[in-house]
Amino acid sequence: MTPTFAAADAEALPLHVIEQGGVDAWAEAQPEPVRAWVAASGFTGALNTALAIPGEGGAPAMALAGYGTPAQRARTRFALAGALPALPPGTWRIASGLPEADAPREALGWLLAGYRFDRYKAQDARHPGLVAPEGLDAARIEILAAAETLTRDLVNTPAADMGPAELQAACERLAADHGARVETVTGEALLERNFPMIHAVGRAAAAHAAPRLMDLRWGDAGPRLTLVGKGVCFDTGGLNLKPGASMGLMKKDMGGAANVLGLAQAIMALGLKVRLRVLIPAVENAVSGASFRPGDILTSRKGLSVEINNTDAEGRLVLADALAFADEEMPDLIVSMATLTGAARVAVGPDLAPFYATEDRLAEALQAAAGPAADPVWRMPFHEPYEAMIEPGIADLDNAPSGGFAGSITAALFLRRFVTATPAYAHFDIYSWQPAAAPGRPKGGLGQGPRAILGALPGILGL
Repeated sequence: MTPTFAAADAEALPLHVIEQGGVDAWAEAQPEPVRAWVAASGFTGALNTALAIPGEGGAPAMALAGYGTPAQRARTRFALAGALPALPPGTWRIASGLPEADAPREALGWLLAGYRFDRYKAQDARHPGLVAPEGLDAARIEILAAAETLTRDLVNTPAADMGPAELQAACERLAADHGARVETVTGEALLERNFPMIHAVGRAAAAHAAPRLMDLRWGDAGPRLTLVGKGVCFDTGGLNLKPGASMGLMKKDMGGAANVLGLAQAIMALGLKVRLRVLIPAVENAVSGASFRPGDILTSRKGLSVEINNTDAEGRLVLADALAFADEEMPDLIVSMATLTGAARVAVGPDLAPFYATEDRLAEALQAAAGPAADPVWRMPFHEPYEAMIEPGIADLDNAPSGGFAGSITAALFLRRFVTATPAYAHFDIYSWQPAAAPGRPKGGLGQGPRAILGALPGILGL
């Protein structure tokens, strides 16, 4: 269930947000019993702490939430959410102490902290409720939380229940909820419609997991925005089989698709004046007699030939056909999202969403929007001298250059070869997974980049 704010007229207890070092100043204005309780508790306002203060009957009458220091908050995306596990259940309202500029971010973090993935096992549903602070666009924050919930649910679902067919069903449910339409090309029809690389990557899977391309459209006015998400629902590595330790998280290899679907949901729910298109190539990179092989040369939709030097570099292949298809329409902006390379994780770790942009204005808008959206991104370079690394000699392109250097950059350069008619293109090489629980971000599937993209769209597209 998507977390929402409590009703404005709900009975809510006051919550005072206290910076570290500010406890004494707050307590001076309180009655003696409250001062004594706070003094006896040892509460200091540290991050990830809270203190319930009882009333005359012993039940909580108010609470304090630690807000740490500015330096500590700079290292914590959703500082207030860290106090929630120490708060008693119930509904709360912010009574004092939360800076107005912080309120949108911290209110979003509060909602995101309430996420539970309970499809297979009941989870602890206790989560303190919050009345939306005054002056916030509560509806927008709830839409952002709902988009993140969709993304997390899709990524967290194992491949047995989130294969290409189930990902198609999720896309169709989203379209039905918002009056969009979806066309899907499946199996051998991919060859008839000229999506040869999507077909090649997915053809080894069982019949129920046949490769497919979903094409969602919504909106009939405004700039054209096309989102492309990698939907590799499970990645064995193909004939270049991954070791077991590397295969354990491969249910999340459709994280790019999950992120663009979450972003699309937010765009449609907010009613942005755009002509939205979402393209998702959905495959399972399986092993069978039909698997594509190292040394094969595939011809892409765009006509470029690709030498396969590693079947585990399959995401860029399915994206390439989808990007070429997107580019034929020449939209105002194309954004691709993919859990594409381990090299990106080595470069920036799991917490940042690295991206590539063909235009400085596009990159600047994304970077400017990331902070307010609490969705950190980092620009990476389309480094032209590395183009030679993806040119193998016997084909136009190499899907896995040898040597191991600059793996994220060479993958982005590979994708850029398929976007030649659309000037504005951004590619996100994301992780889409929270490896350890943090405030507002439970361990598991994660949205990375959509809120920054959403915040940047008005400036990029002139909305």
